[in-house]
Amino acid sequence: MSSSSSGRLPGTTLTPLSLIKHLDSKILIDGMLVSPHSKKTFPVHNPATMDVIGQAAEASAEDVERAVESSRKAQKEWRHMDAAKRGLLVSQCGELLEEHAEELARLMTLETGKALRTESQVEAKVFSNTFRFYGGLGLELKGETIPLSNSMLTLTIREPLGVVGAIIAWNVPLLLMSLKVAPALVAGNTVVIKSAEEAPFAVLRAAEIINTILPPGVLNVISGDGPTTGAALVHHPHVAKITFTGSVETGKEIYKHSSKKLVPVTLELGGKSPMIICEDVDLPTVVDGAIASMRFTRQGQSCTAASRIFVHQSLFDKFLALFKEKLNSLKMGDPMDLETDIGAIISPKQHKRILDYIDIGKTTPGAVAHECSALPNDPKLTKGLFVRPVFFTGLSNSHKVCREEIFGPVTAIIPWSDFADVLNQANDSDYGLAATLWTNDLHRALEGVHKLEAGLVQVNQNVVVQPGLSYGGFKSSGLGKEASLEAMLEHFTQKKTIIFNMQ
Repeated sequence: MSSSSSGRLPGTTLTPLSLIKHLDSKILIDGMLVSPHSKKTFPVHNPATMDVIGQAAEASAEDVERAVESSRKAQKEWRHMDAAKRGLLVSQCGELLEEHAEELARLMTLETGKALRTESQVEAKVFSNTFRFYGGLGLELKGETIPLSNSMLTLTIREPLGVVGAIIAWNVPLLLMSLKVAPALVAGNTVVIKSAEEAPFAVLRAAEIINTILPPGVLNVISGDGPTTGAALVHHPHVAKITFTGSVETGKEIYKHSSKKLVPVTLELGGKSPMIICEDVDLPTVVDGAIASMRFTRQGQSCTAASRIFVHQSLFDKFLALFKEKLNSLKMGDPMDLETDIGAIISPKQHKRILDYIDIGKTTPGAVAHECSALPNDPKLTKGLFVRPVFFTGLSNSHKVCREEIFGPVTAIIPWSDFADVLNQANDSDYGLAATLWTNDLHRALEGVHKLEAGLVQVNQNVVVQPGLSYGGFKSSGLGKEASLEAMLEHFTQKKTIIFNMQ
């Protein structure tokens, strides 16, 4: 292993297409980029132009076997390394990833269509910070002493699970990678990542960088589809844990198959997050907060997006006017352009799904679709997967648009007058990932945070996931927590009880 301070690696360049050429058709096993045994690949597109930017390796079950066996072998030594030393190495990964932050941000922008300034550069910073955060927690892998008897020494210790399978979604691929990989590694596990088909290259490049510091096999990366590559990883008898971010349907399948092996899972499965705006707020501040909370600069492709906004009826008309004005000021365009606020939708399938939901809303009697901003006028972007931000009025909380996760720049704005009723509406959902309440009334805020059924509730803000904040949902939003010390201890270790007879 190497910890070169220069951060210079094979293929190092700020040109994302050159990086992709370096990564093309490769998986990462035993610290090296290699071709899959299958020799199969699939195209990856730039969503802003629909140009093919590279070919990703389609890992077969045989390739999954190689990756898992490599991680099993590496884990035998990794688990016995001092936890503080594991943490130090993971911290060094964070430092080196920060040196490559701009490179990773540009690569991620090219394959996801997210705007470089508003999204990818921010994510790349949180990515490296998460490795540093977990790197400092090695000495927190503590057990307990239990006063069972004066003639016995009774204690517990925490041990790693083994090989962790990490399956990553495409919307924030580097952030999700860090939330799964960093705590697992510090806890003494080794990891096999299955990247998203739509966005494999930034994850692969980041893993290549990390592998200049970690021992070979501690972190391996495969790519491919869910039914073949993902299923092989989930079903593998030597994978001791699955951590997954994606759809509810896929999460349930993973849960079912993992239960047959009796291995633990962490599932982050999405949301339909409510935002409640009371009558006592500062309107410009709350409008800015609502636009940020809906993640419009990420094209609404966020599990925590405020896709149901409940506005007190006394503010409703003024809120709509200012909300529309500020949305119209956002610029949609080339994601690599630093003046662009909003980029492109990830794939044709997702693009069609969003437009279908918008059509459903438009054809609902009494509903009004307020389409904002403007599509790009650059001829190079005519084939790009762009969707204007849309907010609906005239839809009830029971409408399909208000109940199902769209994962696009679409929200419904609903008036309310009774606080107890709006809390009931906010909780009337299969999901329970996040919720936001805007009020300057402390009593109302306390009532709201206790009654809202969500794993992450914020008052007068809606910050994105940060290392150190426990993150995870209720109901169909998933199982387990991420981003915190708790996540490392409870989801990447198992507790062993030890008793010494001192007589």
